[in-house]
Amino acid sequence: MRQSRRYLCRISLALAVLFLSASWNPVAFAQSSMAQSYKELFERSEKEKKGLTFYVKGQTISGVVVKVGGDAIEIRNQTFSRIIIRLDSIDAVAMN
Repeated sequence: MRQSRRYLCRISLALAVLFLSASWNPVAFAQSSMAQSYKELFERSEKEKKGLTFYVKGQTISGVVVKVGGDAIEIRNQTFSRIIIRLDSIDAVAMN
């Protein structure tokens, strides 16, 4: 009786750990918090006309946000009146 109870406790504990680890994904959490930080910078740039520096695949692009879409952002700077950057290609964003 004791061995079967211990066996059931161990299986229950293993299943609980398995379900908890499957439901909590730190990568997804980090990506969602990063996306929220990007969104805050984009909104501030759009409202206050403040410049941002985008780091995209080894390149640096500076500009002011004109419009934020579902999977892309539109910016402008002194050189180009319209630049569209895919959100998934952005490595980092800095505010001037």
